[in-house]
Amino acid sequence: MAEQQTQDNENVVVGTIGAVYGIKGWVRINAYTENQEGIFDYSPWLIGRNGQWREIEVSQWRWHNKDLVARLADIQDRNTAQQYTGLEIAVPAAKLPELAEDEFYWRDLVGLRVVNTENYDMGTVSHLLSTVANDVLVVTANHNDAFGKRERLIPFLQSQYIVKVDAEEGRITVDWPADF
Repeated sequence: MAEQQTQDNENVVVGTIGAVYGIKGWVRINAYTENQEGIFDYSPWLIGRNGQWREIEVSQWRWHNKDLVARLADIQDRNTAQQYTGLEIAVPAAKLPELAEDEFYWRDLVGLRVVNTENYDMGTVSHLLSTVANDVLVVTANHNDAFGKRERLIPFLQSQYIVKVDAEEGRITVDWPADF
């Protein structure tokens, strides 16, 4: 394991290290990448908690049933591997692939102001949820919301409810009723 530690807000969490697998230092990997195996396209990984990152290489990985398992460099036994469970796996944002014009990374949507087609300020995107049907914007309403809303859930469907995402303006225009 590299001793270099980084503290950088431009890192993107792409997964977590799960439970220990076996006695030889393997761990389960929970990948957040669109294609689960894609997490291994990034090397080295940054692992850590609370924005404190440390570089580590993956020595081996494979599928075990429906789970991904990996052996991290310099980890040879179950006890050492146990210390890594629950850590986040991140990569520098600059290593992420460029997206098409109408695609967005979730991190790029968080913090954007949401306004509907009637120009009602609905609040700010706090985070997104992934559901079976589609992704959902979780919008924290303004403290003086005229409809008494604290939060709004808006399906992120560009063909239906998302009219325009303008990251430069810091704004998402939606076709969504303010009282819903």
